[in-house]
Amino acid sequence: MRISYILPIKWNTDKGLDELSEYLCSIAAHVDLIIVDGSSMEAFNKHKFLWANYGRHLAPDSAYDFINGKVNGVLTGLQLAQYQQVVIADDDVRYELDQLQHMESLLETAHLVVPQNYFTATLWHAQWDTSRTLLNRLFYHDYPGTLAVQRDFINQLGGYDGDVMFENLELIRTVQAAGGTIMYCDAFFVKRLPPAAQHFWSQRVRQAFDDNAQPFRLAFFFMLLPVLFASTFIAWFMPFCLLMMAVVFAEIGRRKRNGQQVFALACSFYAPLWILERGICTWLALYQRLLHGGISYNGRIIRVAANPIWKLKSKLNARILSAMVAV
Repeated sequence: MRISYILPIKWNTDKGLDELSEYLCSIAAHVDLIIVDGSSMEAFNKHKFLWANYGRHLAPDSAYDFINGKVNGVLTGLQLAQYQQVVIADDDVRYELDQLQHMESLLETAHLVVPQNYFTATLWHAQWDTSRTLLNRLFYHDYPGTLAVQRDFINQLGGYDGDVMFENLELIRTVQAAGGTIMYCDAFFVKRLPPAAQHFWSQRVRQAFDDNAQPFRLAFFFMLLPVLFASTFIAWFMPFCLLMMAVVFAEIGRRKRNGQQVFALACSFYAPLWILERGICTWLALYQRLLHGGISYNGRIIRVAANPIWKLKSKLNARILSAMVAV
């Protein structure tokens, strides 16, 4: 296939390493595989021994020093990609070969393609997190752990900002600000391995911080707990009724674009729990922001979830004007 596959990774444990190696082996002969590895030196050397024959395995370019290390890996890979069509995928994403072929064809007409992830296992915390996906599908689109882009389009923009928490949204908005074509494929279902329960819990407040990039969504979750509390004065069962509406909304999202093929019915019933979780974690994220100025990430503070479209357009226009003056 004439497609490059960028895997930005930071993996300092042996757990799951054999499964990941098996996956990389399955796609290595069919794509231009670029593994940009920000792991510790010991882990990096082990990975190089395992994956050297699968594709290019290298450390992130030192020219990139964004707080969000994933972006350093992505931009490094985009500079080295052999093909115009490029898939960017987290280490828990699992494409089938025919899906990579389909992505190659989609990128002939779109600058950025957004597929739909789904968890392969039905663990309780995977179903809990899937309820978020179902609600996202209903009201707009979900944000998966993989995107696909046209290499030259992104490189000509100078990449995208990596000092943000919600890096996938930042990339999407950067393409949008530049007038690029974005294709949302809600029926293009790509497998994703569920995280361990401990990792799931560790992400709750951080994901709530991402809502700072979406003001209306943020306002909704700020108001959620006060509204639920106030509704008890109308009737003691009113909060329960309001939360049960989330089940209906999630189920509509599950059925959208044949989602019932990959999303279990049980996931819809976790929606009230996720709604409550996000309502609580939104206030915890605000506390972190007031206390530290942002959210902690790998020992550093990220102050921005993702930049608004108007700001990205302003940056691009300033860059174009600067280039014209230089000429």
